[in-house]
Amino acid sequence: MLGGGLVCPVLTVLPAQAQPPVAEPETAGTVKTPSASEHSRNRGDGPAHQAAQVRFQPVEQLTVTGSYLQGGRKTSPNPVQTITGKEIQRSAVTSLGDYLQRMPSIGSSGSPNSLTNGGKGASCTDLRNLGQGRVLVLIDGHRATLNAGSECVDLNTIPLQQIEKVEILKDGGSGLYGADAVAGVINIHLRHDLTGSNITMRGSIAQAGDARGGEVSAYHGMNFDEGRGNVTLAGSYSTTGPIYNRDRSWSALPQNDNPATGSPSYGSSIIPSGVLINPQTGQKMVPDGQGGFRRFTRDDLYNFARYSTIMNRHDDGTASLDAHERFSRFVTLYGTMRYSHTLVERTQSPAPVQGSVPPSTLPSSWLLPAASPYNPWGRDASIIKRMEDVGPRRNHINTDTWTFLPGLKGQLGAGWDYDLSYTYGRSHLSSHTQDMINYRNLLETAGTRQLDVTDSRSPVVYDPGICQAAQGCVLQNPFAPYSQQAKDHVQFTQKDRATYQLRDTMLRLRNPHLFALPWMYGGPVGVAAGMEHRGEQLSYHPDALVAQGASTGAAGAYTGGGFTVSEGYGEIQLPLLRRAPLARDLTVDLQGRVSSYSHYGTPLNWKTGLHWAPVQDVAFRGTLGTSFRQPGLYDVYGGQTLSYASASDPCAHVGSYGSRAGAVQARCQKEGINPASFTSSLVGQLPTLSGGNPRLGPEYGRTATVGMDITPRSLRALRLSVDYWHYSLRDMISTLSTQTLLDGCYTGSEPDFCSAILPRSSSGQITAIKALPQNVGALKTDGLDFSLHYSLPLGDRDQLSLHENTQYLLNYRQKLTRNGSWQDYTGRLLYLNGSGRPREQHYISTTWRHDHVSLIWMTRLISGMRMNDGHRDLDPATSGRTHVGGTILHDVTVSGTWHRFQLMGGISNLFNRRPPFVPDGAFNTAFSQYSGYIAGRSFFLQMGADF
Repeated sequence: MLGGGLVCPVLTVLPAQAQPPVAEPETAGTVKTPSASEHSRNRGDGPAHQAAQVRFQPVEQLTVTGSYLQGGRKTSPNPVQTITGKEIQRSAVTSLGDYLQRMPSIGSSGSPNSLTNGGKGASCTDLRNLGQGRVLVLIDGHRATLNAGSECVDLNTIPLQQIEKVEILKDGGSGLYGADAVAGVINIHLRHDLTGSNITMRGSIAQAGDARGGEVSAYHGMNFDEGRGNVTLAGSYSTTGPIYNRDRSWSALPQNDNPATGSPSYGSSIIPSGVLINPQTGQKMVPDGQGGFRRFTRDDLYNFARYSTIMNRHDDGTASLDAHERFSRFVTLYGTMRYSHTLVERTQSPAPVQGSVPPSTLPSSWLLPAASPYNPWGRDASIIKRMEDVGPRRNHINTDTWTFLPGLKGQLGAGWDYDLSYTYGRSHLSSHTQDMINYRNLLETAGTRQLDVTDSRSPVVYDPGICQAAQGCVLQNPFAPYSQQAKDHVQFTQKDRATYQLRDTMLRLRNPHLFALPWMYGGPVGVAAGMEHRGEQLSYHPDALVAQGASTGAAGAYTGGGFTVSEGYGEIQLPLLRRAPLARDLTVDLQGRVSSYSHYGTPLNWKTGLHWAPVQDVAFRGTLGTSFRQPGLYDVYGGQTLSYASASDPCAHVGSYGSRAGAVQARCQKEGINPASFTSSLVGQLPTLSGGNPRLGPEYGRTATVGMDITPRSLRALRLSVDYWHYSLRDMISTLSTQTLLDGCYTGSEPDFCSAILPRSSSGQITAIKALPQNVGALKTDGLDFSLHYSLPLGDRDQLSLHENTQYLLNYRQKLTRNGSWQDYTGRLLYLNGSGRPREQHYISTTWRHDHVSLIWMTRLISGMRMNDGHRDLDPATSGRTHVGGTILHDVTVSGTWHRFQLMGGISNLFNRRPPFVPDGAFNTAFSQYSGYIAGRSFFLQMGADF
C-alpha cells in the first residue's frame, strides 16, 4: 500500500537467495525493518509456511511519513519521530491519546476524553500547542473518519494491541497531505497480515479504589492461496470507571473566581435555595429559613463539584477486518473495515438557571413579578437558582463510527506502481442529558407571564392562570422544596444528535527510480504524483425544546453543511550526490499540492526539503513550506451550547484593573451600570455560548525546520538528533476565552470583542458571551527538539537502554486581533482554559533487559510556568499564587515472556504526586497539561497468549 509512511511492497518475486534486511534498534526517530525470523514470530508462522512465504513475500521498501517516495530515516529531510507499538503497550497507559500526551512535542490544547464541561468524550491530540484542528491523523496512511462530536480522530477507538508503530511528522505537511496538516501529521500503523491468534486481557485500578478499568483484545489471522492472500480479524472491548471531584482532596472544592480580581472564592453563587436580587439595593438575598430573606454571604456559596466527575466512565468496543490477495505483480486487491462504539457517561452539578439562553425570546432574567406572593418587595426581582431538587445532570453519549476502505494496487511497468483506494466513513453521535430544565414550564410553575412573547426584555406579570391552563403544572414557591409534580413539569431529557460523513477517492502513482542524474555520484530521481477528491459533511440536530429556546442549558437550531475538494499533488526527489566526497548524501525533495475547494478557493501549498550527510556519522536537514487551512466543519456548522466558563464580570471588579480601571468604569456606566453598587449574580462563572461561526475564512501559515542527526560508527548504539522549528500563522481560526473577550471589550484594548457580549438582562446581569471561532490574528512560535538514544550491553544476558526526548520552547507569541498587539505566552500557563506553554518538557525512558524480562522506568518533566489570564500575568500583589512549579512524574512497568505467554504489570504516578494547583474554575488544576496526575497512584496487570 503506497503513501504516507507505509511499508510499501513492490510487487516482484523475492529471489530465493535474497537476504532479509538488517533490523535497526527500536527507538523513536528510526524505522525498523522486521527480519524474516521476526515475521515468523509475529505471525505465528511455522516451518511449514516458510517455503510459500519465501516464494511470494514481496520486497519491502521503507517510506517515512512526510514523503510518498522510498527512503529511510537516514535520507529524509523531515523531522519524524517513530514510536513502536511495544513502547506504547509497556507504558501503563490505557489509550493512545494518554501516551502521546507524554511526548514533549504534543501540546495541551487537545481534548481529553474525560473533559466534563463541554467535551464529547473523544480523545483528540495536537502538536506544538497549535490546536487539534491543525494536526492530521492518518491510519495506515489514509484519512480516518472523524468523531461526530469533536471533529477529530478519536484515539480511544484505536486498540493499543493493534498498533505496530506511530510516526509523528513534526513540521507542516500541507504541501503533501492537505490543509489540516498545518502543524504536522500523526500516522498510526496498525498490525495487518497476521497469522495465528492472540488474546490479551488487562485490568487496572487507582490506589483510591476508583478508575477501575478492564480490557480484552484479540486477533486471528490466516493466509490462503499459498500465501498470496491474508485475512485478519481483530476486536477489543475496554472500560474505565469514573473519578468524582469529591474523591480527590485537591479537587473537592474548586476555586472558581478569576484570581486576577484579587478576591478568589470557592463555590458558585447559583445555589439550591435560590438567590433573589433586591430590586431596591441590588443586593443578593437568600431565604432565611423563617419565611423571609437575609443577605447573601460567602458561606452560602455552593460546591458544584459535589456531583461532578473529574474523569468520566468510558467504554469502547472495536472490530476490524483486513484482507488482501495478490493476483499478480500488477494487481493486489485489499480492503479494510473498522467499527467502533463508544459510550461516555458523566455527571455534572444540578442545572443552573438565571434566564433564557440567547437567541431565545423567553425572559432574559428569571423575574419574579411584583404581584407574586413570593416577592417581598412589590417590585420585579430577578432570581438565580440551582435546581438541586431535580437532581444532578447525567449525560450519556453514544458514538458509532464506521470506516470502509477498498483498494487496488500493483505495478504499471517501467518502474511505476499505483495505489487506488476509496474511503467511506460515517460517525453518528447520540447524546442524552437527563434532568435538564424546561424554562417555559419553570416560569409557569412560578406564575410568570410575559406581556410581549417576542421580546426577551419584555415586562412580566403574575398570572397563576398560565399554570392552571398548562397540563401537569402546579404552582410552586421557587424558594421552597419542589413537589414531585412540579419537578416532573420542569425537568426533561435533552436529546441531541450529530452525524459526520467522509468520502475520499485517492489515486497515487510513484516511480522511485525514474532515471539517474547524468553526472558522477548522481542518484536515481524519484517521482510521485496523485489525485484526491474528498467530501465531508456534518449535521447537528438539537433537541426540540432547545430549538424552541425553552432550555436553560443550550440554544440553537439545526445546522448542517459540508465541503468538497479536488486536489492534485506531486513530489520529486533529487539525489544530487550519493557517496561523493563530503556528500555521502545530498538530496533535495520538492512537494506541491493544489486544492480546489467548493467554498474557499484554489490554494497552492508547497514544501521543499534538503538532506545533506557530509560523512556517514553526521547529517543535516531542513524544510520550508506553506500551509492553508479551511475552517473545520464544527467551526462553521457546530450547534451552539451553553456552559459556565471561569470568568468574572468586569463591572463587579473595576478596582482590579489598575491603570485600565477608568476605561472599565466608563464602559459599565455606558451600559447603565454603577460599578460602585453593582453586584454580579454569578461568582466566578459566566454563561458562555460555544458553537459554529459561518462567517469564518481560511488561515495561512509557513513552517521551517533545521536539524542534525549524529550516528557515530564508533558508538553504534548512540543516536542523537537536534531540530530547530518555526511556525507562523495569520488569520488564525481560534476561539478566545470568555475572560479575554470581556477584558478586551471593557478595557478598550480590543473593541471588536464587544460584539461577542450579548445585551445584559433587564437586571443588568450578563446573559451570555459568544466564544465562537474567529479569524483572530496571528501566531509565531519556535523551539528546539532534542532526541537521544543509547544502548549499553551489560553482558551476554543484560542490556541497559536510555531514550530521552526534549522540547525547549524559545518563543510563543500570539495576536488576538489582526491589528492587536503581540501577547507573549512563552513559559505561561493560560489557567482559564488549562493549556500551558512550558519552556522545557522532557520524556525519559530507561529500560533494563535480562533475557526475556524487562524493567522500564519512565519519567516526564515539565518546567514551571507563570499563570496568565490571556491578557496579563497574575500580579503577586493581588493574586497570591502567580506561578506553577516544575513537575516530575514517574511510571514503572515490568514485562516478560514465557513460551507463548506475555505478562506485564506496572504502576503509574509511582510516588502518588498530586497535580499542581491551577485556578481553572472546575478542577483546581490544568487537566490537559497534568492529566497523568489526576488518578493518583494506579496499578495495572496484563496477560496475553498466542495460539
